[in-house]
Amino acid sequence: MTRGERRAVLSLAAIFVMRMLGLFMLLPVFSLYVGHLRGATPELTGYAFGIYGLTQGLLQIPFGMLSDRFGRKPVILAGLLLFAAGSVIAALSDDIWGVLIGRAVQGGGAIASAVMALTADLTREEQRTKAMAVIGMSIGLSFMLALVLGPQFNALFGLSGLFWIIAGLAAAAMAILILFVPTPAHSRRHRDAEAIPSQFGRVLRDPQLLRLDLGIFSLHAMLSAMLFVVPLMLRQEAGLAEQHHSWLYLAIMPLSVLFMVPFIIIAERRRQMKRVFSGSILCIGLAQLGLLGWHASLWSIALWLLVFFSAFNLLEASLPSLVSKIAPPDAKGTAMGFYSSSQFLGIFAGGSLAGQLFARYAYTGVLFLGTGLALIWFLAAATMREPRYLSSQLLRVGRQNPDQARLLATELSAIDGVAEAVVIGDEGVAYLKVDSKRLDEDALARYAAD
Repeated sequence: MTRGERRAVLSLAAIFVMRMLGLFMLLPVFSLYVGHLRGATPELTGYAFGIYGLTQGLLQIPFGMLSDRFGRKPVILAGLLLFAAGSVIAALSDDIWGVLIGRAVQGGGAIASAVMALTADLTREEQRTKAMAVIGMSIGLSFMLALVLGPQFNALFGLSGLFWIIAGLAAAAMAILILFVPTPAHSRRHRDAEAIPSQFGRVLRDPQLLRLDLGIFSLHAMLSAMLFVVPLMLRQEAGLAEQHHSWLYLAIMPLSVLFMVPFIIIAERRRQMKRVFSGSILCIGLAQLGLLGWHASLWSIALWLLVFFSAFNLLEASLPSLVSKIAPPDAKGTAMGFYSSSQFLGIFAGGSLAGQLFARYAYTGVLFLGTGLALIWFLAAATMREPRYLSSQLLRVGRQNPDQARLLATELSAIDGVAEAVVIGDEGVAYLKVDSKRLDEDALARYAAD
């Protein structure tokens, strides 16, 4: 990357970290403390826990489309202002309804698609995958940090104080956007990074992509449900004081990443993706059954949480890779847009249903919900086709008329290692699916525009 590209990518990753850290820090403490608010019931607590996922999921794609019309940075700034405003509303509230409204407004700042589009504006095609990977890693890092920091900040400042910290993080993200993120000289639609309306029907009719949307929906519904009940289990069953929950997460999360790595290597390098993927779904269901039967001690809870997060991290890393492998080369951004929306809608469903089930059946109902979701997902994944081990690649080829674009796509498809080629003539870009082990890079480079 050039110096300008590195600055842009690191600045945008920092914005993601601050925003996602603010959202995630609430998850390990929310169900413990929101019950003290006036009017709180388990059902309303569940809605307040997950409602940011509803507004986030519904507005994700529209925010990206608005950024095409009004500019990336203004839309991102508006989203961060909404996020900050929601945090302040929740911080000032002493009843459950105020917190619920604040959480909904927080989720209304659905800037992920606009940030991805801005990243695409500020990076060259050949650096795009690397830039997206940096941002993806920043999201994973923010999740692990949040599980550790949330209980600590909550112990020091209380739930209201935690919301004020989140508002401060939003303000810092706005400062980074204004001071450090470059304004692109030109903005255009990027089919590899944002949703294109003309591709909606094509993506939504693809049964393989729909299976992956079901998967990320189920995965984050299970995560929300688990983080609703596990803090209560740790306090009530294991006798672990709230301020010490951080240390348990600090021990579990690095270990879960360590256990995940060998299976990622097996899945990708030995091309065993479907088997590893399906096995991980079974493990995440087993972890919830294990917690259902054995949650009377800290050690048993810790063991099943380790199994859960090891499988969760592996699935969280595998799902975007599968979307990239399966999506049409010129519709990857659209496929990822619906995938991201499904993720946030899963958060809403998991939190809301957890509150309803906890009110009636305590831990049992919530853990059976997660186990049932894992079973449905496993059955859907079992019928998934073995993925092709292809990666996406962009090649700038210069503007083409329609006839030239069709001819060039045929020529590119004939190159050894190119599985699919779509040339968008008015964009001057070829969207490719390639087998990196077989790709004739010298032959492909001859078609690159100077």
